[in-house]
Amino acid sequence: MRSLLLLVAVLTAGCTPARLAPAHTELRVLVYNIHAGKDAGGADNLERVAAMITASGADIVLLQEVDSATRRAQGVDQLAALAVLTRMHGAFGSTIEWQGGSFGLAVLSRHPIGAHALIPLRTDPPQPRVDYAREPRGVLVATVTTPHGPLAVMNTHLDAGRDGQWRRQEVVHLLTVADSLRSADARLILGGDLNARPSSPELQPLTEAGLRDAWIACGQGEGFSFPATAPDRRIDYLFLDSGFDCQRARVLPDEASDHRALLVTLRLP
Repeated sequence: MRSLLLLVAVLTAGCTPARLAPAHTELRVLVYNIHAGKDAGGADNLERVAAMITASGADIVLLQEVDSATRRAQGVDQLAALAVLTRMHGAFGSTIEWQGGSFGLAVLSRHPIGAHALIPLRTDPPQPRVDYAREPRGVLVATVTTPHGPLAVMNTHLDAGRDGQWRRQEVVHLLTVADSLRSADARLILGGDLNARPSSPELQPLTEAGLRDAWIACGQGEGFSFPATAPDRRIDYLFLDSGFDCQRARVLPDEASDHRALLVTLRLP
């Protein structure tokens, strides 16, 4: 716990003095599991992913399932490639070593990214890499320096198993990090592929802690995002603290990945 608090202190070192400008400002946030740069059929699709990100007009992008120098990605550093293709700043956090490289989470931003770190979401017992569901999970925390003040961004990808016991533990850790960031006076967004439907009990602590589900706040319809070819469930989310007005949430129809992307337009009061 002490090491976590020290890390959060570093991440939020620049957050307290600056506040958002008084003018109303929009911020677009995209949440997107990119399936290691492949579509649902396994075809390489990183350039199409980049084109979709650019076309969305997103200011901040939360990416899951990002490869760095793996054999599966033909040695490509996918975050670096996407940063070049989209002309955005980038930060990467590795959750596992995989196929000669690493695999994890990334953030892209039109605005500079300051301190960032991958915080493990430890479970008891620990999660070994035994299949695509059972693997160590983490949360990438980054401070984005917007023209209107600093923003704390939390990006995660929770356990994919049918049993919610692992996700319950991971959510507890997420809230510990979120509470520390919020106590440091940082505006906060938390998003990612949570691998659980809205009614899942393991997600309830997020809203009980005062975080708002953006789709509930300003989306219409079911918000299904997976699988991309014929979505029938909502498992990709963005949660907001009280510092934002949620203007619009929509799932984009592109099938560049095995997930569809969630785009949320926020208003900064």
